[in-house]
Amino acid sequence: MSKNINVALIGNPNTGKTSVFNQLTGLKQKVGNYPGITVEKKEGLCKLPRGVKAHILDLPGTYSLNTTSLDESVVVELLLNKKSKDYPDVAIVITDVENLKRNLLLFTQIKDLRIPTILVINMADRMSRKGISLDIDALEQKLDTKIALVSTRKSSGIDHIKELIANYKILSTNPVVNASRIAPEYFDRLKKAFPNEDLYKLWLVITQDVNFLPIEKKRIEDATSFSTKSKSELKKLQHRETVLRYQFINQTLRDTYKVDLQAAKGLRASLDKILTHRIFGYVIFFLILLIIFQAIFDWSTYPMDFIDAQFASASEWIKTTFPPGILTDLLAEGIVAGIGGIVIFIPQIAFLFLFISLLEETGYMSRVVFLMDKLMRPFGLSGKSVVPLISGTACAIPAVMATRTIENWKERLITILVTPFTTCSARLPVYLILIALVIPKGTVLGLSYQALTLMLLYLLGFAMAIFSAMVLNKILKIKSRSLFMVEMPTYRLPLTKNVAYTVLEKTKSFVFGAGKIILAISIVLWFLGSNGFSEDFKNAESIVNKRIEQQGLSPYSKNYIQNNIQTYMRNTKLGIVDQENALGLRSMQDSVQSMTSILTERARDQEIASYRLEHSYIGFAGKAIEPIVRPLGYDWKIGIAVLTSFAAREVFVGTLATIYSVGNDQEETIKNRMAAELDESGKKPLFNLASGISLMLFYAFAMQCMSTLAIVKRETNSWKWPLLQLLFMSVFAYLVALTAFQILN
Repeated sequence: MSKNINVALIGNPNTGKTSVFNQLTGLKQKVGNYPGITVEKKEGLCKLPRGVKAHILDLPGTYSLNTTSLDESVVVELLLNKKSKDYPDVAIVITDVENLKRNLLLFTQIKDLRIPTILVINMADRMSRKGISLDIDALEQKLDTKIALVSTRKSSGIDHIKELIANYKILSTNPVVNASRIAPEYFDRLKKAFPNEDLYKLWLVITQDVNFLPIEKKRIEDATSFSTKSKSELKKLQHRETVLRYQFINQTLRDTYKVDLQAAKGLRASLDKILTHRIFGYVIFFLILLIIFQAIFDWSTYPMDFIDAQFASASEWIKTTFPPGILTDLLAEGIVAGIGGIVIFIPQIAFLFLFISLLEETGYMSRVVFLMDKLMRPFGLSGKSVVPLISGTACAIPAVMATRTIENWKERLITILVTPFTTCSARLPVYLILIALVIPKGTVLGLSYQALTLMLLYLLGFAMAIFSAMVLNKILKIKSRSLFMVEMPTYRLPLTKNVAYTVLEKTKSFVFGAGKIILAISIVLWFLGSNGFSEDFKNAESIVNKRIEQQGLSPYSKNYIQNNIQTYMRNTKLGIVDQENALGLRSMQDSVQSMTSILTERARDQEIASYRLEHSYIGFAGKAIEPIVRPLGYDWKIGIAVLTSFAAREVFVGTLATIYSVGNDQEETIKNRMAAELDESGKKPLFNLASGISLMLFYAFAMQCMSTLAIVKRETNSWKWPLLQLLFMSVFAYLVALTAFQILN
């Protein structure tokens, strides 16, 4: 059985490389990372004529082999490493018919590496509208290669590419530009010193500032040490090489590529003038963001509620179907709940990447990046950091994933580290209950104090993200050249297939990448909350039952029963029947006595659960950290809520519901219970302006989200950065909360 043909897809950004890859591989593709590198790796299989198969590797977009970023260095390393299993038998350079001159620079460099190279000219369907004419035969002769004219939008030319791949052995491997002409004496010395090495490969080894993988290390070290030229001299030679290549390209295109300039101008120039305007450009961008932000919230609510309900039902079904025991509890409360905590994020992730993909496919995203770059650069960010920061207000997880569009590693890392400061939707349940509890009602200039407080928390998070970026930019000693380059592609209608592939791959990447870590931590948290070593934990049921027999239910359980009965009777009089109420009552004929019995049993179970939680491992942890959280104005119960909410910020409300024996997590019920809590003196409310502001500031700045931590680990390919992020955000949140409480108290 013959081995697959290795094919490398290479091209400038926005030339339609991904579209060609999708057309060649269909769904037979997978996404991963290069070994030891966070750059995304896409590969797939393609069936060729006569039963041959090709292994297609979609390399990161690059403008040339003179690298400026990590993803570009991946391309150079692969093309220089013949020992790599992915080393290409044939390279396919994807170009855009409207930007052929610039795209051909990369083609001439790869051709000079003596790799069989096919030139694909994409977006052929635009030629007539743009007044472009090509002499393909003459162009093939001058470039000494085979050319495929392709339109991925119309799926034309793909079969021609497959035919050329299958017959790659007939392709010429002769260089088209003699780079040694830029410094003949220097290259002659190189040739004499290394007679068995390819001259242009040696030149790339000497000039590229990349972290080479351990490939042919002796050759690289020898060649590098041989070079007697300084960095500035090498840069000048690189510049001469680029000029030499463009001279060849200009001469080649002079007779083979014609453009009717009158037809080429028009709509694009007019749109660019509006969308990149120094005033209107920002207004249009923020309006689009507002629409996207609102759509993500509105559209994802229904599927997220559905997913939540299905997993809750599945958990309840397991509890009622399987025999009681630790395995049933693990399955229902640990594994199923953990998987639900992963899957529930899918709608937000899918919708966010749907919109990002649409913006990229239409060509608008490049305009946004260009527009925002000057605004963000003083803070150590780039224009490409804007989308993750804004989308972080929906959820930090897809926002961190969206940083992949940032080529510069330092700017991308800073964006990843500061994005969790932006206020996400998971903080809203915490903010709303605390604001309602400690911020008085009233208005100023027609705006309520409570609404202004919520808006201030959002602004505070974004301001902290920007401030942190500025600090990190100064202290991070990462070598990363910040050369800003962005392609201004032609406006076009998005391809449905490309958008679908993007959404599918990004969503799969989250579920199978971060999902494993999230599930593992969920099970650990379940174990800590469901187990304990003390006799109080083991005998929780008998202790609570004995206390209820002697003293009756707690006042809060009695209020819970009474409020539910009153609500049921009121709804009965109004003719309202809630077919899905938590009590399981299905008819108007249920007596108040039966209802009271059901509620009493539920309240009893809730008090047992509360007592058991208090004496579980996580309960003891709460008691253990009470001396630490007490200066912030919290008691051990809040300490437990803070600990458990590390799973997700919104868990804070659910934890308080359990601790306070409420039986549900409706905001008003918990608010009343929290309002009745007294501090250690027994005279003042535990939740006052000082402690409430302290808690809100803590959640504004603390990480408190294992999902985000997991995705940061995945995107940085290291535990170093998420752990530093967790440590800094936790310490900073603690200090701010401490200062706020001590001042206000």
